[in-house]
Amino acid sequence: MALTAAAAGTLTIGGDLVVHRLGFGAMRITGPGVSGPPADKDGALRVLRRAVELDVNLIDTADSYGPNVSEDLIAEALHPYPESLVIATKGGLTRPPGHRGEWPPDGRPEHLRAACEGSLRRLSVERIDLYQLHRVDPNVPLAESVGALKELRDEGKIRHVGLSNVSVAQLEEARGIVPIVSVQNRFNLTERASTDVLDVCERDGLAFFPWYPLAAGDLAEPGGVVAEIAASRDASAGQVALAWLLARSPVMVPIPGTSSPAHLEENIAATELELTGDELRALEEAAA
Repeated sequence: MALTAAAAGTLTIGGDLVVHRLGFGAMRITGPGVSGPPADKDGALRVLRRAVELDVNLIDTADSYGPNVSEDLIAEALHPYPESLVIATKGGLTRPPGHRGEWPPDGRPEHLRAACEGSLRRLSVERIDLYQLHRVDPNVPLAESVGALKELRDEGKIRHVGLSNVSVAQLEEARGIVPIVSVQNRFNLTERASTDVLDVCERDGLAFFPWYPLAAGDLAEPGGVVAEIAASRDASAGQVALAWLLARSPVMVPIPGTSSPAHLEENIAATELELTGDELRALEEAAA
């Protein structure tokens, strides 16, 4: 069987963006600490091109990755883009000089407008398929931040609006201002604080992008249930984590990232791992 992200099945985002349910997160193609250019630029370009060869048709990035580096690399590797490729990016986090691991939010309308227009230039597109508010800025009313994205959508610079790192209440507030088609929150085998947000997404048909999807914590250590399932199925712990996410909800779209073509292929191969009912129950019980 050919290795393909299409084996994960599809999800239609916003009524018109059909994506395979295993995407690619483009954070790790930047330099150490998500700062500056990658040590191996050619390798970063290769992994992007290989993702598309393997039928990945959703790439998620952000202007803060680098900053700006990830978007530049995506355009260099893939533009002009295949017609079926959906590029999602985010704005609302900044990287101060020197970075020091800091990601201060900036949800001011003027910042989000400038960030979106910068992403349009770097990605070499006239409209961004999916533009997501990277994080709610506690110093700016959410209605002002989301209102800015609504204006950009009305102007044709954004096709669809998404949110990241939000609660149910924040999601509902934003949906009262502009249609929201996706949520990107941290979610994996051992971190499920956003289960209530996932439930809303599943109920209403919104895409849910779990970030940090490969984490399995102690479950992947020797004797842990993830390690045991991986060994019995000749799979990696990461593949078990991805297979669990794909089985967890039909609106789940994991976006694992990597700078390695071999690791990319390993992630894509998780689409062929169908966990049994007993395995899924064991994972649920252990994680609980």
